[in-house]
Amino acid sequence: MLSSISPVGEASRQQRWSVTVAAYVVGSASAGAMTGALLGLLGSTGWTLAGRLPSATAQLVGIGSLATIGLVLDATSGVPSIHRQVDDRWLTTYRGWVYGIGFGAQLGTGVATIVPASIVWVTWATAALSGSVRTGGLIGLVFGVARALPLVAAGRIRTVAALRRTLAGVDAARERASLVTRLGQMGVALAAFVVVVR
Repeated sequence: MLSSISPVGEASRQQRWSVTVAAYVVGSASAGAMTGALLGLLGSTGWTLAGRLPSATAQLVGIGSLATIGLVLDATSGVPSIHRQVDDRWLTTYRGWVYGIGFGAQLGTGVATIVPASIVWVTWATAALSGSVRTGGLIGLVFGVARALPLVAAGRIRTVAALRRTLAGVDAARERASLVTRLGQMGVALAAFVVVVR
């Protein structure tokens, strides 16, 4: 997304980067919050039909198990995903705030485009396991905002050369970022199981 929506790209399309990015953040945060809230509602409905919410222990076991399964999938066959990206034609068809909201909303759901790692599925499963609209919505909101932050951080890019350097840096950091994500996911799994054992 950084290569598509940067101060340099927005200036070339005669759009205001700040407006596009604000719309993107709103779209991503809103879509994340709504997705999480919906999954929390579905989780609460499912548990209600079963008679009661699962215990905190059962929820933690579920989260820990899903995080572990996700790590195995990430290391082997990959995670289930659709093979779709946002439509770049929007960049030359609509105003910046329109494609900002549209792209943000698609990426804020986490699953409307390519799912790069299992942490996305673990996040949404956690929202559902919470059995709470409020908790699920909060989980989704954090996800949506986190998904938008890299674009916000690009605000200081003013030249094509700076954009190229930034994109090269992002590519170089990809493996480290993946490792940090996996370690964080492993930490979630371990913490869930440690709490259960205690």
